[in-house]
Amino acid sequence: MTIAGAIFLIAVGAILRYATNLHVEGVSIDTVGLILMIAGVAGLILSFFQEAIWSERARRRESVAIEERGELPPPPRY
Repeated sequence: MTIAGAIFLIAVGAILRYATNLHVEGVSIDTVGLILMIAGVAGLILSFFQEAIWSERARRRESVAIEERGELPPPPRY
């Protein structure tokens, strides 16, 4: 799930939970909204972890490529 998809789920869940006044027999719209918001928050957290993992892999791949070419990265500025 992407970050945009997770935010969409949170928004739809909040609309169903707080902004609707529907009554469907056998289904609680408020509960469906709450479930969508929880799924959106879980997806948002998981997508942040996924981004962190992929960015770490990209940094590691870049440093390996620099070492293979024999180039040294510039010293850090303090």
